[in-house]
Amino acid sequence: MDTTERECAINWLLIICVLSNVLMGCEGRDWADIGYNDGYAVGYNETCQIRTTLIEGKWGNKKYAQAYERGYTNGATACRNK
Repeated sequence: MDTTERECAINWLLIICVLSNVLMGCEGRDWADIGYNDGYAVGYNETCQIRTTLIEGKWGNKKYAQAYERGYTNGATACRNK
């Protein structure tokens, strides 16, 4: 195997590793946890008038949307009680 073939093999191996990591990372997301955290941050920041918050906004996901509402309520309450 010459240098060019070796470099090509290494490049393909690297591409395969990166793609597998990207695809596996998509499966393990806990949308309820993400939704709660997003809602809490927005509820707290809006109630305390701190700043605008960037969120995932995956409103089509039922778990995300329900957890977002709970998080928003708890975040707003935490701001009022500080």
